[in-house]
Amino acid sequence: MARALYIHWPFCLAKCPYCDFNSHVRETTDTGSWKAALLDDMRFEYGEAGSQEALTSIFFGGGTPSLMPPSLVADLLREAERLWGFDPAIEITLEANPSSVEAANFADLASAGVNRVSLGVQSLRDDVLTFLGRLHGAGEALEAVEVAQSHFSRVSIDLIYARPGQSEAEWSAELAEALALGTDHLSLYQLTIEPATRFATDVRRGVFEPLDDDNAADLFALTRSMTEVAGLPAYEISNHARPGQESRHNLTYWRYQDYIGIGPGAHGRRCDVATVRHKKPENYLSAVTAQQQGIAEARELARPEQASEALLMGLRLNEGIDLSALAGRFGVAPAGLLDDGKLALYRDLGLVWTQDERMGVTPQGMPLLDALLGELVSADLVTS
Repeated sequence: MARALYIHWPFCLAKCPYCDFNSHVRETTDTGSWKAALLDDMRFEYGEAGSQEALTSIFFGGGTPSLMPPSLVADLLREAERLWGFDPAIEITLEANPSSVEAANFADLASAGVNRVSLGVQSLRDDVLTFLGRLHGAGEALEAVEVAQSHFSRVSIDLIYARPGQSEAEWSAELAEALALGTDHLSLYQLTIEPATRFATDVRRGVFEPLDDDNAADLFALTRSMTEVAGLPAYEISNHARPGQESRHNLTYWRYQDYIGIGPGAHGRRCDVATVRHKKPENYLSAVTAQQQGIAEARELARPEQASEALLMGLRLNEGIDLSALAGRFGVAPAGLLDDGKLALYRDLGLVWTQDERMGVTPQGMPLLDALLGELVSADLVTS
């Protein structure tokens, strides 16, 4: 039963050189057409989602959702509440760029119902922001954080570290400044060179060299230590929060619970079906006009595949996973979830932990998470 709703707004003012998200630059957007399309797509999903429960979280992602007219955000929230109803403690998050223009909309977005904002600060250094292709400066970002804190009960900021040539001293100073801002949540991502981005081309051409793995691992350990001391411990590989301030929406993904995804390129998981919307905005609009929904692919997920995905998502969390509960949920034998030999090896090496029916990845293992997942998840499960 889906209790979370994701709404994708695909437009940005510029494409960042590191970004591989489904984002597009357009000179103009027809707000009326987008309102009609997103409402139709939402209503279709309501009809498909089976037994209904009140929504516990809504997340506006992108792209740059803070470019949406606040009136459109209000209209979408109003319809979502009419269809599903809202849990009394619903979390409604909107991603925003920390520009003065977008910060000017924060009061109206809060009035529309948004109660949590995620600010793409990315760095508190002007030269780094230029390197990352951001359109705001560090001073503007700090002002936007202050404005956000005056309008929203919960504020998160994103920062990118492990940048080319970055030292521990440099990151320590910048992270300390970020922690001093007093937000209740930090998303701290290592710079990853994604295929088909401008940064991938730059690396190939020798414009810059990514930070090496050893130094990146040192910065990861420093990040964990500083956030722990500041009272915002890591609860997921890249996310840190004061206890009780974790992103409820993202926990839906990591705990492999059902969620609805609408808007261009949005993914969803509901009633054992994986959905993907058309990525290109124009194709999405055409699809919704023709069939009242924007699905490009809807695929039924076999139980073993769901169990594998649940493992891959759940092991990102510090809380780990309950193997017995997961096996029972998907009708898979507990012994068939993991490679017992690899589990014993990596437990002895201090990279994973086990306690009764639970297991997870240790702080020492988190920098190696992708490699560990490939080793730990049973080959029989993946190929079922």
